[in-house]
Amino acid sequence: MNKIIIFNWKMAPDLLKEAERLLAYNLRLTINSKNVEIVVCPPFVYLPKFKIKNLKLKIGAQNVFWADNGAYTGEISPKMLKNLGVEYVIIGHSERRKYLNETDEMINKKVLAALKSGLKVILCVGESSRKSQIANRKAQISYAKQYVKKQLQKDLKTISASRLAINNLIIAYEPVWALSTNKNGQPDTPADALEMIKFIKQLLNTKYQMLNTRVLYGGSVDSKNIKNFIKYEEIDGALVGNASLKIEEVKKIICQTTT
Repeated sequence: MNKIIIFNWKMAPDLLKEAERLLAYNLRLTINSKNVEIVVCPPFVYLPKFKIKNLKLKIGAQNVFWADNGAYTGEISPKMLKNLGVEYVIIGHSERRKYLNETDEMINKKVLAALKSGLKVILCVGESSRKSQIANRKAQISYAKQYVKKQLQKDLKTISASRLAINNLIIAYEPVWALSTNKNGQPDTPADALEMIKFIKQLLNTKYQMLNTRVLYGGSVDSKNIKNFIKYEEIDGALVGNASLKIEEVKKIICQTTT
């Protein structure tokens, strides 16, 4: 199975001209890329301009609401995204959990609605702190596993192992303490990330009968470390944040992924 790299632009760039330039660069880079699927997730306002059909470059949204229509000021429905040619949607990103108080119950409703509409869901999970007071690595990993297990149980509530869910669900493991937006944030070690991703896959297999769900790493990924993570067969790709907006970084990341 090909690796998948998801570029999350977050709330940037400021101008449409800059966004179009960055998208065009991504398109050029994907022409000769091999063994990798690339997804670009720009802010909502740029999605109508990015309606493209390309076998390698896909377009994703950064959020979605759980209803198809109604009096929900400021929200975007799954049907609206589908009508714009969007294929992927990020749900449950740590920044939305933190700054907008998104609960697991809200995230669950979004996941159900997005899957029902045929969108491919990138569900983000991850522990919020390293528990630095725990000196023992084994105890730290145990804490992370229990945290993520509880998240997945709530976020995937009532989701069956239907073909729709199996084919359209991706998990992004993003330990919040490792994100570059956090003070002193440092990426997880590849060994620890691998152990967590193996754990997530085993949980999906045993509890939800999802045998081949792709699980990505999303904690401060850039061109300097991405290869250390995706060299493992079990790590199916990466969710890239800040580095997505730097053209040279994007080029190096794609090169690192395809070589």
